[in-house]
Formats: sequence, structure tokens, C-alpha cells
Amino acid sequence: MLVKKSISTFIILVLLSVSVQAQEFNPKELPVRGLCIAAPDPSGLKPFLNFIEKELVPRRVNTLILRVDYKYQYKSRPELASKDGLSNKEIKSIVEVCKKYNINLIPQVNLLGHQSWHSTPSKLLEVYPEFDETPHVKLPEEYVWPNEDGLYCKSYCPLHPDVHNVVFDIVDEIMDVFEAKSFHAGMDEIFYLADPKCPRCSGKDPAELFAGEVTKVRNHLAEKGRDLWIWGDRLIDGKTTGMGIWEASFNNTYRAIDMIPKDVFICDWHYERPDQTPVYFAMKGFNVATCPWRNPKVGVLQVADMVKFRSSAKEPMNQRYQGIIQTVWTSSENFIESFYHGKLDERGFSDAQCFKEVFGAINEK
Repeated sequence: MLVKKSISTFIILVLLSVSVQAQEFNPKELPVRGLCIAAPDPSGLKPFLNFIEKELVPRRVNTLILRVDYKYQYKSRPELASKDGLSNKEIKSIVEVCKKYNINLIPQVNLLGHQSWHSTPSKLLEVYPEFDETPHVKLPEEYVWPNEDGLYCKSYCPLHPDVHNVVFDIVDEIMDVFEAKSFHAGMDEIFYLADPKCPRCSGKDPAELFAGEVTKVRNHLAEKGRDLWIWGDRLIDGKTTGMGIWEASFNNTYRAIDMIPKDVFICDWHYERPDQTPVYFAMKGFNVATCPWRNPKVGVLQVADMVKFRSSAKEPMNQRYQGIIQTVWTSSENFIESFYHGKLDERGFSDAQCFKEVFGAINEK
């Protein structure tokens, strides 16, 4: 009797083991294995194309988000074109190499927030200062943080009657030249919204304003069968989570998570810790990718977490854990230089080293 019981127990353990193994998920199969990086300068285009073929393709990168903004020679809005930006022909060379290797190429133009940087306005506010949400806040000659105005980056006013006529021209043109199905609108780190001195936004709910802008952009893209990607930080409550004003919201935009369409793709960035917020976004019904930056240890843990979430969650939620997107917040030229020559920052970190270790973890099996 004892022998039979031992055999039965053994069989059950074997079956459980097989069951657990059957649920294991190979990180190579993550639907999104991406890199988000600034578009190269024309002089750096050839090395960038070589980098795609020699480094991205062998690592099975299948998503490339290019931060373009105004580094393109726009024809629809020539007043916003950059003279030293990429031409149509140069963009097409990137499109062709990505097509060749089945890489999903996604252009990014920052909408709503990030309309200035320190003491310099974006091209949009330089040409159309009337779109500024906070014209009374002047850009200083020497920028410091913190400051009395709470200035990090300017925003455009989402309720200005003319702003979307301009920005949607830009969006449509860049989507056409990229032949893209997805568009990344940024929308991170927005501190200026529903400003009390704005004649249109004063007294409005920041969550409703943020949700309204996300939805407006999403609906515009959907008219041509395209979809919207955004950073996820404004949809997280910075006070409740303790994540602060950078990785999460202190101005109540987080409630917009229940107001925006569920087909918006969330890029959930955390750089100092492997925070578990992908679970939050997936439970809310969104597809989500985790986005590391320069800390390899954190990036590798984020890969492991994404694999764990995808392998352990039930359907349909497990399908919402889409993968990993390595972010780069320097020029593509600097990134490639760091990649080949091992340049580290003042903390001993490197986005290039993080990229290597993150994709090493993805491809190790």
C-alpha cells in the first residue's frame, strides 16, 4: 500500500513538473523586443543602418522606435522643418532595411508635453507661441531644477482651436514617409496642464484633459487604421505608489487610465527599480512593454519579470505583457560610440551596456 502510494505521489509530481514546464515561456518569443532611440543625423545615417544590420538583427530586435520630432524636412509644414533633418530619401533607407528584417519601425513626435528643453522651446512653440499652455512662464537663460515656476518642459494647450490642425499634419506626414502602422506620441513627464492662467484649460480636470488629448490623437490615427503608443508615467499615481513626479503623476492625470481607449499601447518606463506596474496596466486592459534605460541589473530583472508575468498570468491578461523596449536618451551617434567603445556615465552605467545585457537575457536560451 505504501509502495502504491509512493508511486502515485511520484506520478503526480511528474505530471505537475510537466505541467509547469509546459507553462514556461521563452523570452525569445516576447512579441515586442525593441529599441527606442533618437533618429540619426544625416551624417550618421550610414553607421546607423550598419548598426541595424550588424547588431539589432542578430539580437532579434523586432521593434525600432525612432524619436524624430522635428529632425525631418517636413513638406506639409515647412515652417517646422529642420534644415539639417533627415530627408524623405534618407528616411526611406531606414524603412527599407527595417522591412528587409521585419522590424516594426515606429516614429515618435512628442505631443502635448516636452515642448521645450531647459531654456530652448521646441520648434512647435518657437513657430507657434500661441499654442503655449503657460506663456507667462519664461524660459530662463540658465536652467536649474527645482525652480519657482515648476518648469521642466513646456506643454502645448490641448484646447487651443488650431493646435491639432498643425500637429496632425506633422503626424500624418511622418507616418506616411515611415509607412508605419503605429505612432509614438510621447506624452510623458507632463507637469503643465490645466494651468489656472490658461483661458481655455483653467478649472478643468487634468485627468479629463489628458484623456481627451490621448483619445483625440488615438482617434485621428484610427481613421487610417493606425494605433497609438505612449509612455505610461502619467497614468500612475505618484503619491500613492511613492514613485514621485517623474515616473508617475502628482497632478492627478493618473485617473485618465479609466478614460482612454484600451487599444493604446503603454510603454512603462522605470530606470532605478524593476517596479511591477506592468501588472497594473495589464489588469486595466492595456498591452504593455517594460522600458529600461542604463542600469543593466534592473533591465535584466525587468526581462525576468515580463517573462514571469506572461507565463503565469491567465488568458487574456497574459497576452497583454508584450515585452521589453530598451530606451536611449542620447544621440544615436553617441549610443553607437558607447556600444563599441564601452563609454560609461558618471555613475558607471551605460545605456549601451544595458542594451547588451537585456538582449543577452532575452536571447540566452
